[in-house]
Amino acid sequence: MSRKASGFRAWLIQRVSAIYLALYFIYLLFHFALHPPVAYAQWQTWLADPLVGVTMALFFLALLMHAWIGVRDVVIDYVHPLALRVTVLTAIALLLTGCGFWVLRTLLLVAL
Repeated sequence: MSRKASGFRAWLIQRVSAIYLALYFIYLLFHFALHPPVAYAQWQTWLADPLVGVTMALFFLALLMHAWIGVRDVVIDYVHPLALRVTVLTAIALLLTGCGFWVLRTLLLVAL
């Protein structure tokens, strides 16, 4: 039973994150088409807005979760030796965690 719940949870996270990513990307396209920032100060002012910072952090969280689930499923399907599978999944998890901390650091530095 737990495997079914785990599979459903992964499926649900994949779909919800895909919807959020698509909607936020459309918002960014329209925002930058109507109000393109041309200087660093404009970028910093826009990103320093708390609402933009939170939605951008959610965007990257959704992106990292979406990437983890997709890559994890591919690795589980195609990498059969257990030791190699665990090594690859660990490397990917560390890489995505590092990317997440980098994005968080960048967003926090812009907000200061």
